[in-house]
Amino acid sequence: MATLDVLILLAFVAYAVWQGFSAKRVASQNLEEYFLAGRSLPGWKAGLSMAATQFAADTPLFVTGLVATAGIFYLWRPFWIFTLAFLLLGFVLSASWRRAGVLTDAELTEIRYGSAPAATLRGLKAIYFGVVINCAVLAMVLIAATRIAEPFLLWDQWLPAAIFDRVVDLVRTIGVPLVPMSETADGTFILDTISWASVPYDGADEMVWILSARNLISILAIVAVTTLYSTTGGLRSVVATDIVQLGIMLVGTVIFAGYVLSEVGGLGALSEQIRASFPDDGSAGITGNQILAFTPSQAKDISFAVMATMLVHWLVHMYADGTGYLAQRTMACRTDADAKRASIIFAFVQVVGRSLIWLPIALGVLVLFPPAEGLAGELLAADREATYVRGMSDLLPAGVLGLLLTGMLAALASTVDTHLNWGSSYLTNDIFKRFLFPVLLKKEPRPRTLVWVARGSNVFILLVALGVMTQLTSIQTAWQASTLLGAGMGIVLVLRWLWWRMTAWGEIAAIIASLVLAPILIFTVPAENQATRLFVMAIGGTLAGVLASYISGPESTEHLKRFYRRARPPGFWAPIAVATGEAPNYAARRLGRSLAAMLLCATTIFCLLTGLGSWMVDSPAPTWFPFRGLWIALLLLVGIGLVPLWWKLGELTTTSDDSTA
Repeated sequence: MATLDVLILLAFVAYAVWQGFSAKRVASQNLEEYFLAGRSLPGWKAGLSMAATQFAADTPLFVTGLVATAGIFYLWRPFWIFTLAFLLLGFVLSASWRRAGVLTDAELTEIRYGSAPAATLRGLKAIYFGVVINCAVLAMVLIAATRIAEPFLLWDQWLPAAIFDRVVDLVRTIGVPLVPMSETADGTFILDTISWASVPYDGADEMVWILSARNLISILAIVAVTTLYSTTGGLRSVVATDIVQLGIMLVGTVIFAGYVLSEVGGLGALSEQIRASFPDDGSAGITGNQILAFTPSQAKDISFAVMATMLVHWLVHMYADGTGYLAQRTMACRTDADAKRASIIFAFVQVVGRSLIWLPIALGVLVLFPPAEGLAGELLAADREATYVRGMSDLLPAGVLGLLLTGMLAALASTVDTHLNWGSSYLTNDIFKRFLFPVLLKKEPRPRTLVWVARGSNVFILLVALGVMTQLTSIQTAWQASTLLGAGMGIVLVLRWLWWRMTAWGEIAAIIASLVLAPILIFTVPAENQATRLFVMAIGGTLAGVLASYISGPESTEHLKRFYRRARPPGFWAPIAVATGEAPNYAARRLGRSLAAMLLCATTIFCLLTGLGSWMVDSPAPTWFPFRGLWIALLLLVGIGLVPLWWKLGELTTTSDDSTA
């Protein structure tokens, strides 16, 4: 890294720390100020913060590897299809999340359900989401960051040997290499080192421990800065740094894309070289058209199972109703309309904006750095992912490299700061405030005391995540199990908003069914049959939840009336609506209107993404529509033409707080 690159990076660090301390005083007042910024966020800030959090440092590397090995169409399943979940939150549920007036989604449990099991369910969710899932995600994000930090943060050259050698001894004692690795078919490991060469690893290579020490220092430096500003300033500092981080990342990535395209000769030459390198005879394992395809008819190895999984994955997911940091940003908005706009802005930036920037880079480095002979599977994917960082190092001059590296490290920080803030909200609000103080200590805590508990919880979560990071194999297994568990809970979490008959016992039954089914499916259904796993889990968890809700009987009418008046949920609430003096179909009509707006907005996003993306990379039209130019024009016209419809249906022109409407 040149001096200019270091100065750019240090400037962002200084800004982030300044934001933390500038927001410290107001954040220290109470938990609502600390975790929800006093419910004062405008929609654009909340939406950009959501996008920044999901703009993780390792995501462009994953996109690069997936495009090279499977083609553009396969980005639908892990990324683009979740547009539906984002817009479900925005158009259908965001206003109710905000009106509920809760601090965390775990707290919602006792607001929605009045029966005794609700408190137990709240505590279980706080531990599961706040510690187990949260720390697993943090650990994987931190270890993934080593691919970015390793070639640029050269601590062995910057620090005195006496200090650096101590760190080397530490990581050797821990015995876990903090370098990217892939397992071969015979069970041995290959390291993807800073030279981007695949090097066999036998457990004793000195280079491995030097690189691991370098990466450990990088991780600790990043989390130290992140913890400092997020712990002091709360959500206000997190959002402020998120927005700047997103801007740096977008600008840096656009410039990177420009350098890549200049190197390959422009967009036209890019698609030509892709097709030349991957001919139609399939000799390269995948054709150029399959790499460039946005639609299933031209993509590689598309089966009914692949399509079915893609179409339902957004719904059979533990965050299907926004549960987590997305709901936190929604609840922090100042009005219902702001909460809606936040999710819509997030969806456009997340799906259309960043995808159209990443695609030329992913395709360009595929041309500039062809894959080595004999690589396949995980080794090929790892090799392709590394080319993103290699492109940064080889193509970008000083200043531009510093800008993009700062953006990527800041992207890592934005993910870490969100998970620290969000995770500590569970421990503080749903464990300490709800159970520890009133039940064990027999007293009510002061607001400032809870803020200090929140700050301590940040540190606790970080320490747990660092510990989990040393157990990478078990993380992967745990994450696989948690994904299946989420598939059993996703529909039930949406139903608690839309259907008055859902009960706390229904959610508990869905969790129990998922816990029983997850290990069975992992051991009996091969990993490549992920579609089967998800479908079985979704059906089993949902049936268990619905049946348990019927058997246990509905929550009390008085409690449901209080929740209905407070949150104004859409959907099937006819008996409760009548009990509160409303027309029986009022909530159902609102659901229908919101779903229509959601689907129309999703169509706009998908049309703009596919139309603009197909034009940029010369993607082929579907086999059933032979005129490529007309196909692109039709997509753009439909996408733009639908905007006034979903804008009006979604009531996005409202500026006042309609929480009492």
